[in-house]
Amino acid sequence: METLIAGKTITVNEEGYLTDFNQWEPKVGEAIAAENHLSLTPRHWEVLNYLQNEQRNQVPLSIRHVGKSGVVDIKGLYQLFPNAPLKTATKIAGIPKPASCI
Repeated sequence: METLIAGKTITVNEEGYLTDFNQWEPKVGEAIAAENHLSLTPRHWEVLNYLQNEQRNQVPLSIRHVGKSGVVDIKGLYQLFPNAPLKTATKIAGIPKPASCI
């Protein structure tokens, strides 16, 4: 389905995750963050860039994996993305919901 995010028509799945990463850009991420009541800081962007790189390298993501990354620990991930941290972060990053998230 298509939706309007940051003035762009974006294709998303039924849960609101982008289905085409090529449609993602920082202003789209910021708009999705705003929908989730988050204002992105440089620290958020570090995590989002890390998640996107892991996705490009086809690394399966989990909270434990991210917590051991050296980019952010689990407590820090929950502070940055309080509600469903990995689901929220991957949605903002424009990548698919990880299989480890229900």
